[in-house]
Amino acid sequence: MEHHPASAWLAETASAAERQGPGMLRIVLVVMILGCALTAWFLLRGYRRKDD
Repeated sequence: MEHHPASAWLAETASAAERQGPGMLRIVLVVMILGCALTAWFLLRGYRRKDD
């Protein structure tokens, strides 16, 4: 396996992002926001008090 410098990897990633267009960024952002919301809900539901 050959070694690729970080600058080459970043340049390759940037060119791939340009080919994908803005739609891919929107998908990533929506998935990230939904994931954060679900994680917060899951963690915070354990702190709910049950006054029985």
